[in-house]
Amino acid sequence: MKLIVGLGNPGEKYKKTRHNMGFLVVDDIAAKKSIVMRLENDFKAEKGDFGDINDRTMLAKPQTFMNESGQSVSKLRSYYKLDTEDIWVIHDDIDLDFGKVRIALGGSSAGHKGVQSIIDQLWTDQFWRIRVGVGKSDLIPTEEWVLMNFEDDAKLNDMVDKTADYVMSSLDNGLKTESINLN
Repeated sequence: MKLIVGLGNPGEKYKKTRHNMGFLVVDDIAAKKSIVMRLENDFKAEKGDFGDINDRTMLAKPQTFMNESGQSVSKLRSYYKLDTEDIWVIHDDIDLDFGKVRIALGGSSAGHKGVQSIIDQLWTDQFWRIRVGVGKSDLIPTEEWVLMNFEDDAKLNDMVDKTADYVMSSLDNGLKTESINLN
């Protein structure tokens, strides 16, 4: 079983913010697979799954707010007895330009509090990260920047769609450490 976790903040006001890139990608995968995401309080997440019994993929969006994402991921890992290498976390990255995606197994959180929460709760950094570039501003503080909406819905939708397609194709081929440009 694979667990694909999209990081973000719950609530309508955060829906199209940079920090919700993980939620947006997971929602796109769910739509393409006709999966209904349901709130499951035991896991503190919206979740859904697809695939057959021997090759299941679970989608999850922690509902704990970004900085406590590890609570949800830890509960899912324990309940489903997952190896951490089968956990794929999709999240925003201000250090990557918009349109860039970097995939890696393990490593530091690079200051991303949602990723750090997962590392702290799992007691390991050995899970896959799919870091989706949202860029940064020299004029706007990072804490404000990530909570701002994207300016161009068409570009955002294209980026989300291409990232979701990449993740779904990787289910068959596996992830590998790489940097890609989805522009």
